Amino acid sequence: MKVITVAKYIDQPAVISKLHSAMPTALVTTGAGVWGYETFYKNKNKKHQIQKGIKNFVTIASAVGASYIGARGLKLGGKTIFKGLLDYTPLKSVLKKQADAIDKFIADKSINDDELINTLKNAKNRQFTLSEVELITERTNGNKKAEKFIKEILPEPENLDSKEIFSEIKRLSLIGLIPVAGGVAGGIISDLLTNTQSKKSLANKVKEGIYQYLANIFLCNVGAGAALYASEKMVKAKLIKPLTPIKKLGVILSGITVTGIIGGSMIANYISKKFIDPIFDKKSQTRGIYSERHPEPLDIALHADDIATAGVLSGFKWIEPALPVMYFISGYRAGIGYRNNYNKH
Repeated sequence: MKVITVAKYIDQPAVISKLHSAMPTALVTTGAGVWGYETFYKNKNKKHQIQKGIKNFVTIASAVGASYIGARGLKLGGKTIFKGLLDYTPLKSVLKKQADAIDKFIADKSINDDELINTLKNAKNRQFTLSEVELITERTNGNKKAEKFIKEILPEPENLDSKEIFSEIKRLSLIGLIPVAGGVAGGIISDLLTNTQSKKSLANKVKEGIYQYLANIFLCNVGAGAALYASEKMVKAKLIKPLTPIKKLGVILSGITVTGIIGGSMIANYISKKFIDPIFDKKSQTRGIYSERHPEPLDIALHADDIATAGVLSGFKWIEPALPVMYFISGYRAGIGYRNNYNKH
């Protein structure tokens, strides 16, 4: 089976629609798993489990709710308050469009391939299988009349130009900002409900929110966009050949590494030291820049969302539904005000 066949199979509209439909369940399931792990597994003191359970529930519910609203939007009384930032088309609508495209294609009597026609007829009201994708791709390859049809049922990865790239970065960065802000808000509310609020706790939430957003989300997106923009200019200047989706993915990941992973934590810590700490504790300016927060294994793991971002910017749409789940973790970490010395306190 060819790699391109697998890529087209995963990126077909019906699969993407199903993944979007599964996103809310995955988001809630992940939230429930984090709640159980943080409340009971990591916290063996039964006296504190009730308080911890309440705090975690409020923080997680806020981060999960914000992630969902960011992705799907918010409606009250039939009125749209906020339009979702992820493009979601219900499966029923996707399959209707697919069936209409197939009927129109088959109606063209110039297509003389019984196996292709029978395959399309059998699959027009459902998701294509891997073997069907392979057959359809091979039998329509080089057929100019089939080009438009194929783009409807098995679209190629979008080739974004620099303007579209930065528009996508803005959208993806906002998708990440909303759960982080929701997590911080939920964390503050949970402190108030359990009477555990303090200046230090609030400062840690603000600082961790800045760290998560800058180091794990925003600057990684900026790095991806900058790398793509630079490569586009080099292609126009004929310094390099046009990038394939796979090569574009490599360029994006290199930009993410330099700007986000390496520079993000430094910038976030600098902002915390120079601007956030003085608001809450003037003496904190004497501390070293990395005295409170440095990258940990989970922070590196959270950069898995950068691979998803890279996939989206490379034109692959199937990765997009995973973003709210990945960004929820950053929202939760911000909500609990995680610091490297978190467990000691």
